[in-house]
Amino acid sequence: MADRVARRNDPERRQRIVDATLDVIAEHGVPGTTHRRIAAAAGVPLGSVTYYFASLEELLTAAFLQLAEQSSAAFGARMAEASDRDSARAAIIDIIAGSVWAEPRTLLLSYELYAFAARHPPVSRVMQRWMNNSRAALERFFDPLTARALDALVEGIGIHNSIDAEPLDREAIRQIVERVAPK
Repeated sequence: MADRVARRNDPERRQRIVDATLDVIAEHGVPGTTHRRIAAAAGVPLGSVTYYFASLEELLTAAFLQLAEQSSAAFGARMAEASDRDSARAAIIDIIAGSVWAEPRTLLLSYELYAFAARHPPVSRVMQRWMNNSRAALERFFDPLTARALDALVEGIGIHNSIDAEPLDREAIRQIVERVAPK
């Protein structure tokens, strides 16, 4: 009985559902994401999912918003460590070659996010906010057009490296970044 009462008054249930949604998307893709799979992954009754989220689209939007905010925060935190253009270039290299963007789960979820956003305006607004945050962090050191190119480079190299038989190493990434944003 105590376990039942604790679950009924579970203040973290909504967050567990959102986190589980990202896990399900990573495992099954958006087309394979269902209320049932999310409920099972979150360890909650199916009714809890629909209690907190009126539709699957609303839940997917919340999950992708969380992903975008977390990724944007990690990107921004690494860029905030930069104090000049040289250290900003080093930060971009770290973001591309390191764990900020290149983590396989983040890349996989990002693919799903882009595809979903293309057909769902609320999520495309999430994507736009993510891009705006990234560009704002880059524009501390680079003009707007260069910031936009670097933002695309971060995601593009990450995506290519995730499936390329011979991914670019850190030195190649450094050379590319310096070509886009020379010293």
